[in-house]
Amino acid sequence: MIATHIHHPLAGLKAAPKPTSALDQACARLKSAGLRITQPRIAIVNALIKRAQPASIEQLHDDLADSSCDLVTVYRCLAVFEELNLVRRSFLHNGTALYEINLNGTNHYHIVCKDTHNVEEIDAETAGELRRVVKQVEEILKNRGYSDITHVVEFFGISPASRKSSEASAAR
Repeated sequence: MIATHIHHPLAGLKAAPKPTSALDQACARLKSAGLRITQPRIAIVNALIKRAQPASIEQLHDDLADSSCDLVTVYRCLAVFEELNLVRRSFLHNGTALYEINLNGTNHYHIVCKDTHNVEEIDAETAGELRRVVKQVEEILKNRGYSDITHVVEFFGISPASRKSSEASAAR
């Protein structure tokens, strides 16, 4: 008699799909919007993925120094990426635009040090509470007839490290 395992609890289950890379996800979003996958777009997406913090257009362009991607191309690509919600734009307190990759559609909230311009992501619990409140406001606005609602929430302050450094300098 030949034993078969067709009644095994795992029989017939398909293997879990391989997790796609961040670059694959970004390319899929570009393709679904009917855009071509070009070398400059790939280079810019890779530069965004490698960055742990939001970056200015100039910083991203500097990251691409070894490529043939000019500054105008970076501007144009980021504008397209923003329209597709592939990147999220935030700002420094002086108005400088910063960009970060946005693959999962979840807004990240930051605090920017006014002295050092260091950008720090707000902790998960606080960000979750902020998302809840923003969603409530968006629902209220939708009920009032608004559509295609977006928002920008930025926090600015003097970081504890910067404040300690300033206090130490003043004490000398």
